[in-house]
Amino acid sequence: WDARSKPKMKPPAGAAFHSFTGVVIPSESVAKWIGEHSTLYVQTGCSHCRDQEALFGGNLKYLHIIDEKDMQKFIDEGIDATPTWVINGQKYVGVQSIEKLKELTGYQD
Repeated sequence: WDARSKPKMKPPAGAAFHSFTGVVIPSESVAKWIGEHSTLYVQTGCSHCRDQEALFGGNLKYLHIIDEKDMQKFIDEGIDATPTWVINGQKYVGVQSIEKLKELTGYQD
């Protein structure tokens, strides 16, 4: 594998391809939508949390993220594993794909 290689498939409209990781980064508008309609709970040192965050690349800044430093919010929400997404009052544990997050948050292309 060559980090400089081009993807064989084009990323969806409004998305970018990160040539080093091979990850299709969601557009700013998709990341903003997901951030406005969800909360992501993470912990420092959690490899799966890093994997989840990496899916957003530079658009990670648009997500509503709570880390373990705010433990009271973890307790109040009943979070006992990370990463956990809370969307419309439902918890989704584990790394979620961008497509799944779009579906769960009601994003319309």
